[in-house]
Amino acid sequence: MILSGKEIYRNLNKKIFIEPFNIGQLNPNSYNLRLHEELLVYDEPVLDMKKPNKTQLITIPESGLVLEPGRLYLGRTVEYTRTKGFVPMLEGRSSVGRLGLVVHVTAGFGDVGFAGYWTLELFCVNPVKIYPGVEVCQIYYHTIQGDYEPYSSGKYQNNFGIQPSMLYKDFEKQGR
Repeated sequence: MILSGKEIYRNLNKKIFIEPFNIGQLNPNSYNLRLHEELLVYDEPVLDMKKPNKTQLITIPESGLVLEPGRLYLGRTVEYTRTKGFVPMLEGRSSVGRLGLVVHVTAGFGDVGFAGYWTLELFCVNPVKIYPGVEVCQIYYHTIQGDYEPYSSGKYQNNFGIQPSMLYKDFEKQGR
C-alpha cells in the first residue's frame, strides 16, 4: 500500500524523516525532492565493475547546465531522508520525464531503514538544461508486511554525498 501525502505528513519526524522539509513539496501521495548543485561524471571510457572508477565533480551553475545524451551523470538530492518501517521508492516527476530526463536508470527502490541522500542516475534522451534546486524527482512510501531486518549497514547507508557504484565491493567480499 502506498502512503497518501497526509499520511506522509502524519509520520514526519516519527517514521519518515525528510531534512529539510517544505510543505509546498508534499503531493497527494509523494514528496518532491530537489536536485543538488553537484554532479559526478565518470572519467573513464570503459567502466569496470570490479574496481572503483574515477569520477569528476561538476557544479551546476545557477544559469543551468546542458546534459548530453549518451552520458551518465550522477547527482543527489538536496534532502536527506530516513525511514522506519516503510519502504521508500523514488521516481522522476512527470514534468521532468516529458523533457526526456531520466532520474534513475534502475535504482529507484530503497530498502526499509535507508538513511541518506538519494543518488540520482541522470540520463537524457535529448540535450536538456538542468538547474540546481529543481524539484526533479519524488519519493513515495510503501508499507511492508512480515518480519524484516532494516537496512542498517549497506554500502550506501548513511551517505553524505553522491555515491558512485561500489559494486566492486561485492567482488571483494566474494574473493573474485
